[in-house]
Amino acid sequence: MAWVSKLFRIFKDKELRKKILFVLGLLVVFRIAAHIPIPGIDAVALKNLFADNAILGLLNIFSGGGLSNFSLVALGIGPYITSSIIFQLLTMIVPKLEAMQKEGESGQKKINQYTRLLTVPLALVQGFSMIKLLQGSGRGIIGALSGFEYLTILTILAAGTIFLMWLGELISEKKIGNGISLLIFAGIVSGIPSAIQTTLFTFDSANIVNLVAFLVIGVLTVAGVVYITEGQRNIPVSYAKRVRGIRMYGGFDSHLPLKVNQAGMIPIIFAISLIMFPPIIAQLAMRVNNATVVAVAEFVSRTLQPGGLTYGILYFILVVGFTYFYTAIIFHPHQIAENLQKQGGFVPGIRPGKQTADYLGNVSTRIMLAGALSLGLVAVLPLIVGPITGVKSMVISGASLLIVVSVVIETVKQIESQLEMRNYDEF
Repeated sequence: MAWVSKLFRIFKDKELRKKILFVLGLLVVFRIAAHIPIPGIDAVALKNLFADNAILGLLNIFSGGGLSNFSLVALGIGPYITSSIIFQLLTMIVPKLEAMQKEGESGQKKINQYTRLLTVPLALVQGFSMIKLLQGSGRGIIGALSGFEYLTILTILAAGTIFLMWLGELISEKKIGNGISLLIFAGIVSGIPSAIQTTLFTFDSANIVNLVAFLVIGVLTVAGVVYITEGQRNIPVSYAKRVRGIRMYGGFDSHLPLKVNQAGMIPIIFAISLIMFPPIIAQLAMRVNNATVVAVAEFVSRTLQPGGLTYGILYFILVVGFTYFYTAIIFHPHQIAENLQKQGGFVPGIRPGKQTADYLGNVSTRIMLAGALSLGLVAVLPLIVGPITGVKSMVISGASLLIVVSVVIETVKQIESQLEMRNYDEF
């Protein structure tokens, strides 16, 4: 079989084998750190809180499972991702950062350094908010803390995030997938065995039809995610012949690929961050000694409860909206049209310059509709499938599914690319 021979070629190559084993070793280190709890936490009460609170359960997924036992890496890589998104937005607003990004590798290194620096205060703020949330749960998870104890826990949480950021960069240097994405992937996948175990222990032969239906829907969903992730519209581009001295350059046809989903998983991360903020604030507000505030907080918490109708509709709308918003930030048809014109390229039947930019913008908008709707459907699909099939213990969120599939595709492509490079060198 083709995949067996490819695996054999991978592990036959000594350098590639060492890279893969190195990456797997770092992922094991991450999982070990995720199981080392911070002292002074009531682990049983914390586990019960996460079992009863869907909002915190969703946060736990993106922390790689480290939040459910308040481990050394409880915050996960979330503050770093937030910092990266902030600087992506700032490069479109702040002229100095935009000019820095255009400097190439040197400018990108400066932006990466600023991103790392911003991660530290974001981790401290997020850690402080999480401590206050757990203290306000009323379950005695974290008792009263002195100033020194606060500082110690916050330092550990921030250091855990920086540690994961470092692990992610080490993984990325090996060119075996994106390091940050692989860490999130490892955290999501680590929860699958326990979900399978729970399903088997609670399995009822009367629900065999529902279980089969769930598995079929799951396979079709994965296939759909792969199809959308890999889907693209190829815009034909022709390059005119140019004569320099006695040599002729150009004179060939190519294409410009436009992804159906150019935004990736960023819109889902945006949507989750925004939709979880009101319920978390509401849970804190329930401890206030004011009947009106408590009533409003209970209404918000009840209305935006994960799995509810209002939550699902709002989640879908936010994902679709953020897909358009983020694509508009990262996709610049005027800049692409300008670069094509400088290189002597043109879209057949379209005038170079503004008309080419308008054409690319219109094509992107049309295919973006399919990408945005499919992304929104993937996000809310588990909310629909769970109640229908009744197999709630094995429902992986749409965001998790998108991350898992995207990471697998990207990692396989990078490994195949390295194999091809070695074949070329040998040739």
